[in-house]
Amino acid sequence: MNKLNSRFIINADAKANEENILLFDNVRISVLLPGVIRIEKGSFCDKPTQSFWHRNHGKVNFTSEKQGSKVIIKTDEAEFCVNISNGKPLWAKRDGFTSKCNNKNNLKGTARTLDQAKGEVRLLDGVVSSDGAAVVDDSDSLVIEANGEILPREGKAKDTYVFCYGHKYTDAVKALFALCGKAPLIPKYALGNWWSRYHAYTEESYINLMLEFKKKNIPLTVATIDMDWHWVNIRKQFPEFSAKWGDYYIVMDGWTGYSWNTDLFPDYKRFLNTLHSMGLKTTVNLHPANGVRSFEDMYEDMAKAMDKDPKTGERIDFDITDPKFINAYFDILHHPYEENGVDFWWIDWQQGRKTKTPGLDPLWALNHFHYLDSQREGKRPLILSRYAGIGSHRYPLGFSGDTHMSWSALDFQPYFTSNASNCGYTWWSHDIGGHCRGQHDYEMYTRWVQLGVFSPILRLHSTNNALSGKEPWNYCTQAENIVSDFMRLRHSLIPYIYSMNYRSHNEGRALCEPIYYISPEEKEAYNCRNTFMFGSELLVCPVTDKCDEGTHTALSEAYLPEGRWTNIFNGKIYNGGKKVRFNSFLEEMPVLAKEGAVIPMSLDEGNSISNPQNLKLKIYRGTNEFTLYEDDGETLNFENGEFSKTTISVKEEKGNLFVTLSGASKKDFMPENRAYTFEFCDVESYDGISVSADGKEIDFSVADGTVCIEKLPVESKIEICLENISVKTNPDYKISFINALSRYDAKNGKKTKIYLPMQLIKEKSKLIKHVKKLSSDSLRNQLLEILEDMQ
Repeated sequence: MNKLNSRFIINADAKANEENILLFDNVRISVLLPGVIRIEKGSFCDKPTQSFWHRNHGKVNFTSEKQGSKVIIKTDEAEFCVNISNGKPLWAKRDGFTSKCNNKNNLKGTARTLDQAKGEVRLLDGVVSSDGAAVVDDSDSLVIEANGEILPREGKAKDTYVFCYGHKYTDAVKALFALCGKAPLIPKYALGNWWSRYHAYTEESYINLMLEFKKKNIPLTVATIDMDWHWVNIRKQFPEFSAKWGDYYIVMDGWTGYSWNTDLFPDYKRFLNTLHSMGLKTTVNLHPANGVRSFEDMYEDMAKAMDKDPKTGERIDFDITDPKFINAYFDILHHPYEENGVDFWWIDWQQGRKTKTPGLDPLWALNHFHYLDSQREGKRPLILSRYAGIGSHRYPLGFSGDTHMSWSALDFQPYFTSNASNCGYTWWSHDIGGHCRGQHDYEMYTRWVQLGVFSPILRLHSTNNALSGKEPWNYCTQAENIVSDFMRLRHSLIPYIYSMNYRSHNEGRALCEPIYYISPEEKEAYNCRNTFMFGSELLVCPVTDKCDEGTHTALSEAYLPEGRWTNIFNGKIYNGGKKVRFNSFLEEMPVLAKEGAVIPMSLDEGNSISNPQNLKLKIYRGTNEFTLYEDDGETLNFENGEFSKTTISVKEEKGNLFVTLSGASKKDFMPENRAYTFEFCDVESYDGISVSADGKEIDFSVADGTVCIEKLPVESKIEICLENISVKTNPDYKISFINALSRYDAKNGKKTKIYLPMQLIKEKSKLIKHVKKLSSDSLRNQLLEILEDMQ
């Protein structure tokens, strides 16, 4: 009997604790966590399923009371009612919420793909609900055997999980991670800028393109080679094989391939090595549905591994259910390329949901086996592929597919991305700029890249069209300059994003979370669905609409939680606890730092993702603490304690501002010394300043509120005190009005008629009334934004 390689065997604790189980004839109820129960009717399953791997979390304190055909289960946190005659949950209670367990108020999760989407798509359910409880049906999930094989369950069963966490949405997601497995710590290189394009590059043209990005000082970290890395015009390039394949291959003959196209890449090893020497990691595209055909370089080895005679030229079918094929698929087709420079694989499966194993989705199987295979030899695993249901967060990254180049497609993606945290799917990667059809629009492209900077992954991509490339210089100069600056910003933010990557892995918090996670009782937090938190420090409200021709600004709206929020691009300060409108010029977007925010950034040059030798810290006054997480970025050594944590604390007290930076651990992956730049973003001035390292005063320089410290040993503790600070405020509204009207394109007489009355009105209420009468929606919204936080 053929067996899977041991690397495909998972570690799971799938059987629930015996003390947490209730039996009622053919219904079994397991109290898995204080907020989660599992209800099985029919045959019972103690094996890991495709979704749920870890059901034993120790004894849970609970009581149960049978009331006729019902049972009431009470834990320390929640209460559940189950109909034991049919195995259906009736209701669940917690924190004053009662849910009927019908998912009618489910806040939804995500979807398999955005392929061909022009706007919204239907989302699957998640594990959070506005009425307090959500239900996950795992009945159709297959089981993972001890030997790693994926097989149907024994017998028919209804298998239901009830998550009851009220409005503690992050706790519900953490419970999902506890039952399914953590969100992995992804490699650091994935967090920079990716270049990707469906295009038949040559080795020379691809390298020249990377050099052009370098020349323009636009950092990249991942180079993607799409389908044309292998032979694609099969009937033309290998005519002697065409007659053997049948009608299906008339259309799809070149979709699958495993042999480098030597016409385009004469020496692929040299090509990949060159990319590595430029600081780039590489991924190539896979469409495995057509199996392995006789023209492939590794056909003979595959045929022998599958007990076929290579002389027959018989096609080796793709069969992700056959252990023999699975082993050979990786050992023969993929491992040699990985040894020669392919860092990870982009699995572009679009060919249906059926395999020889009933109920097994080939997409899920590919994600599962590819991810497990990619972590051999201590390598931190990574794939790029589509979503395949609850538990898919174990296999990052998500490829959302080929969307249209349209404003409506752009407008859906912020909500789509952050809402995926409701089912634990934390690492979506979109085709930034849109993939196909639609229109070429410099403004839309700019806004899409801006969203990409504050998305889990920024991957530029486009379809196979000579006119659709997403190079910044393929757009007007204004767009090129803005996009280039934003891509530099993304690269500089890697220390911040990587720390949030660790938070996601360690604490179960997604990089992008809906704003209703923070303000669950506020209706507007749900209505402003494009607003999301980007890590612990930043709130983002992307612009997904065109600028007005008169004001040159575009409107977006957000709900701001309680507290003080500062726009990191224009410095405007907002008071939270309400809905706010933003009117943004093309070169800016609403990204707001919370009070006390600490944002670590790298000032190192080029494509490097090494832990920075030059670290910048953007500081916003308040009281807060941030942990900068650093490790080698690529291996699993962090699991053995090979990482460094630096705590940066901010405290505002009695008119003074204190910043303390703890020393980092001195590790092989850390720089010996580090230079620091502390930018105090909302401090206007101060009467005095003191800077010390390890308790001793040190030299420093100050310019425009920024404190610069020359290189210190990385383990040094730094303390800064700004005495008697004067804080920045928003400009006087009259000055802001003048600035807004000055940039407003209209007849001068019309502008004057708007301006003059404003100089005479002193009361804010009357001024708002005057502004609301303006005929220009954009100008009216812009002036009302100025008035909302008038100081």
